[in-house]
Amino acid sequence: MRNLLFLVLFAFLAGCALLGLGVVEKLYGPEDHGLFDRPRAEGVASVEFEKDVRPILDRRCVACHACYDAPCQLQLGSYEGITRGANSKKIYDATRLFAAQPTRLFIDADNNRSWRNLGFFPVLNERQQNPETNIRASVLAQVLTMKSEQPGPSSGTLPDGRFDFSLDRAQVCSKLEGFSDYRRLHPEWGMPYGFPPLKSEETATLLRWLEQGAPASQEPPLSPEISKKVELWEQFLNGETPKERLMARYVYEHWFLAHLYFDELKSPFFFELVRSSTPPGVPIQLIVTRRPYDDPKVDRVYYRMRRVQSTLVSKTHMPYPLNQGKLQKLRSWFLDENYTVSRLPGYEASDSANPFVTFKEIPPRSRYRLMLDEAQFTVMGFIKGPSCRGQTALNVIDDHFWIGFVNPDTPQLIEGQKFLSEALTQISLPTEQQSNAFLTPWLMYADQQNEFLRRKSAFLGKLLTGKWRVTLNDFWDGDRVNPNAALTVFRHFDSASVEKGLLGGHPQKALIVGYEVLERIHYLLVAGFDVYGNLAHQLQARLYMDFLRMEAEQNVLIALPKSERSKVRDHWYRGAGDEVLAYLNGARSYFDMETGIDYHTDHPLDEFYDAWKSRLEPVLDHRHDLALKEEGASRMVLWDRLQRVHGQGLKFLPENAIVTLTGSRAGNRHYSLIRNSAHSNIAELFKEAERRLPEEDTLYLARGFIGAYPNVFFRVPEKELEEFVGRVEKLGSERDYAELAGRFAVRRTDPGFWEHDDLVQDGYRKFSPVEASVLDLNRYENR
Repeated sequence: MRNLLFLVLFAFLAGCALLGLGVVEKLYGPEDHGLFDRPRAEGVASVEFEKDVRPILDRRCVACHACYDAPCQLQLGSYEGITRGANSKKIYDATRLFAAQPTRLFIDADNNRSWRNLGFFPVLNERQQNPETNIRASVLAQVLTMKSEQPGPSSGTLPDGRFDFSLDRAQVCSKLEGFSDYRRLHPEWGMPYGFPPLKSEETATLLRWLEQGAPASQEPPLSPEISKKVELWEQFLNGETPKERLMARYVYEHWFLAHLYFDELKSPFFFELVRSSTPPGVPIQLIVTRRPYDDPKVDRVYYRMRRVQSTLVSKTHMPYPLNQGKLQKLRSWFLDENYTVSRLPGYEASDSANPFVTFKEIPPRSRYRLMLDEAQFTVMGFIKGPSCRGQTALNVIDDHFWIGFVNPDTPQLIEGQKFLSEALTQISLPTEQQSNAFLTPWLMYADQQNEFLRRKSAFLGKLLTGKWRVTLNDFWDGDRVNPNAALTVFRHFDSASVEKGLLGGHPQKALIVGYEVLERIHYLLVAGFDVYGNLAHQLQARLYMDFLRMEAEQNVLIALPKSERSKVRDHWYRGAGDEVLAYLNGARSYFDMETGIDYHTDHPLDEFYDAWKSRLEPVLDHRHDLALKEEGASRMVLWDRLQRVHGQGLKFLPENAIVTLTGSRAGNRHYSLIRNSAHSNIAELFKEAERRLPEEDTLYLARGFIGAYPNVFFRVPEKELEEFVGRVEKLGSERDYAELAGRFAVRRTDPGFWEHDDLVQDGYRKFSPVEASVLDLNRYENR
């Protein structure tokens, strides 16, 4: 019966391909854009959205259709995203001269009629409601059955020229009335695009739901325990005193991207902190602005917790735990500290974009402590941020580097933080220009930064009077309990990952970040960044980030012997332009103190790394480490061989692969294989390919999952692991890689692709229950 239904629906859709706009109107009536906004009479549904449909969409569709880079802006991770539909305008537009109208799901419109006014068109039937029309007039149904009609090859790679998997490919976003042309011109472009079709029973389930009129279903209610937690935190964040209100504003501007969860309850629900014009206890009335610090245009802002409704995806999922301990910390940092809030700051554009102005009455140490306590989340905001991708933004960082932090309790630095915060009230951030920026010359920001560094150096010199020397005690050790003290960043070309711990071998570079840098990066790349902003806005953020990175690098250099600093810095900036070198030569003179760390070899940077890592050992996260006890001696020998591979041959490997080892006694085991691409320097905006140093490329193998965008899945039977490692060692051409992929890669054409994807996703949930979320397949290779 199920297969018969599938065939009947398929026949309906084949006929629909011949319809034009006039025929559609005549046969099915006019569109009713508010159809899915109205409560609908409940009938007997054989297929329920939450129970039957959403699991299929989450497993098969959300992998490509989520966040801002969803093709045609079609987000399939929620009922609201499906009913909103699609839009042909690209959010990532490198030529945009003026800021675009934001189209953020759950933010910029609250009903489908409003989305239609913003250029979205339906993928569900919004015409006459009957089973036949619900199928014939649905674009979603059309693309599903197209795939069943032409599933594509079942081995090898997809044909050249017939599929485009580049991120900046031209989008083809067909409305119903033009679908016959889409089918005729692109008969192989059914969904899932460039992957195997769904199982027939999965397609039949989706089509039955569409035939029934795509009914919604009730969200599972919150338990009384969770509701009490929400009430507790909303009360805390909506106090009446000026101190409480300023604290809440600071917390919101740093948590607005967080997926908050109550770890004490092991709750499956996540929440987001939003601004509302209504107080706790009544429905949220969302305050909609481009940025979290823009003028809310209401007399009183309330900070409310709204349940996250979309499916969690790795490229935007940033979990943040809430518990009683966190509540007490916030009280101690912001409310118990002895300071006075003379008046609440306003929302003038120039002031609200500068946190050193807005929050100047909160002690800098309190602000710093909030950002440090969940430093992985804080830095993840820079990496994932309000965007889903961006090579131009990320080529400001190395492919592999470590991050540490200035100790917030160093007595000299506590006084220094206060001075530096006051000095930074005079420093401009590019975000003050908002979303329609003009491109300010690099040298203007260089002059401002040099002036700040001069004042910083003069102050520290006066304060320290030549007696203080940098030691390892000046770097935060996580208070001996917090694993956020050390982080590792891996860049994967136009995406990146942040992990706790000091992972991999010694990187070329490390950053030691103090409060004044951490705060500026947050307001530059997170709170102040607008993915809908014009080209100049986005380039300004990239250019300014150079100075902040250099300032954090300087904190590493001053820990080295004075005689070695120039040598190390020059290695970091091989081939950099004259403007950059001139800036670096000027900046280095501002930090002329000798280090207080003893060195004994001709490789002080390596000594520093080892000493720093040893100091942090009590708090280092080791979950990604390969352990002899778990791997066994023979496998560890092979993994060591793999990680020793370096140089030219690695340029043929993808940057981020997931290796699944099958056939072991412990069951399937998953690893992340990461290629670290070396560069002569990262101080240039363009011509990145010319600065590549493939002879210095390295590999890192981690237990578990690193990266939101796997480029390929490798399936390796344990008995063939040595062959896999040997092939990687011998890579020397694209042909070599094609043979490796033909033997071990799960290609896009593999009939078992989705089953393997399920295996990977299930492994991810087991390895990281809180962080696990849908991996994105938009960057999956076709080689």
